[in-house]
Amino acid sequence: MIRALLADDEAMIRAGVRAILAADPGIDVVAEAADGREAVEQALRHRPDVALLDIRMPRLDGLAAATELSRAAPGTGVIMLTTFGEDEYIARALSGGASGFLLKSGDPLELIAGVRAVAGGAAYLSPQVAHRVITELGGGGRLAGGARARHRIAALTPREREVLALLGAGLSNAEIAARLHVVEGTVKAYVSAILTRLDARNRVQAAVVAYEAGLVAPTGDTP
Repeated sequence: MIRALLADDEAMIRAGVRAILAADPGIDVVAEAADGREAVEQALRHRPDVALLDIRMPRLDGLAAATELSRAAPGTGVIMLTTFGEDEYIARALSGGASGFLLKSGDPLELIAGVRAVAGGAAYLSPQVAHRVITELGGGGRLAGGARARHRIAALTPREREVLALLGAGLSNAEIAARLHVVEGTVKAYVSAILTRLDARNRVQAAVVAYEAGLVAPTGDTP
């Protein structure tokens, strides 16, 4: 059972997210919070597998809460809930410990898929968010453009590029291992090498490179 925490200062949003997650019998919402500080406190109390955090919240915003959780509760994967009007926050969250990004207006199935992916140790970018990250944040030096991303992956072996593509598509280590017919420990070693070679701090940053380099299509399909 995946244990989830919901944090949003709007009760209606929390109710909507809870209703969507309730459709999956494998997900249990164990706590809710109306602000970032409460979210951190609830996460430390309940130790959920996944915390879904709104970016804009009182007392402590979602970005700061994600940073605290990555340090105080590393076993809890963080998913940021965002809107198209909050592009400038996504780049900051990439280095703050978040493992996923979802749109509040997105497909409910993406919410469930994202929670399952992050709970399994994978990174998850909804297709719309991934496209927005690349097209809107790619300039100004905040995130590498396509040419730079292709240069970065040139240092990877063919197998590492294959693993990066699957990672970028949102697969967990176990799913990548099944797809490539290898043991999970081998995939972990590949992922570690990939992060080192790309100078990426986490799977989300590596996934963005995969999108920018063209290894993953905006729809989430691997070439």
